[in-house]
Amino acid sequence: MFRKAKNIDVAFRQMRLVAIIAILGSVFFGIWMAYLSYQQREKSDGRIFLLSNQHIYEATSTDQDGQDVLEIEAGSHVESFHRYFFTLNPNAKYIEKTINSALDLADRSAKQQYDILREKNYFDGIVSGNVTQTIAFDSIYVDLSKKPFHFRCIARQDITRPSTEVVRLLITEGYLRRIGRSKENPHGFLIERWKILENKDISIKKRL
Repeated sequence: MFRKAKNIDVAFRQMRLVAIIAILGSVFFGIWMAYLSYQQREKSDGRIFLLSNQHIYEATSTDQDGQDVLEIEAGSHVESFHRYFFTLNPNAKYIEKTINSALDLADRSAKQQYDILREKNYFDGIVSGNVTQTIAFDSIYVDLSKKPFHFRCIARQDITRPSTEVVRLLITEGYLRRIGRSKENPHGFLIERWKILENKDISIKKRL
């Protein structure tokens, strides 16, 4: 009887040892997984993705406040504004939508330019004349040495009418001020004192 009791005691101790080992193993596994999760979160927190000209750029946390990332974001903001403002199709709702998107990125100086064009019936002419207008960028220069950041944009407008194709030189300038980011303004800049310096035809040819 004593031997049987001793065997039961040994078996109980072995089961307890196995249980303790299993518990410790679970604890250490949990700690290890938490550490790996923390490391992964730290890595992902240091990654920033920027969209510019339909391309995605990745920046690390060490670059976040650097000139390179700031320049990319500033240039992308200028590009987005001009693309919205000057990409037009012969559809009144489309024009209204893209112009509103442009005006979300700028101060009243852009609204003033829009009002001037509207008073000249420019947008009505786009619709009634079945005109399409696109923009291609030659260069966007942003001076980051002083706030607000001065920029100059040099681009080409391609205007297609039923009978002609026009290429127009476009040069604008303005200033960029930092503001909070939003869905409508993902780069967190506001264009101020925007001016059209030059907008002239450089070639006109008849369509075949």
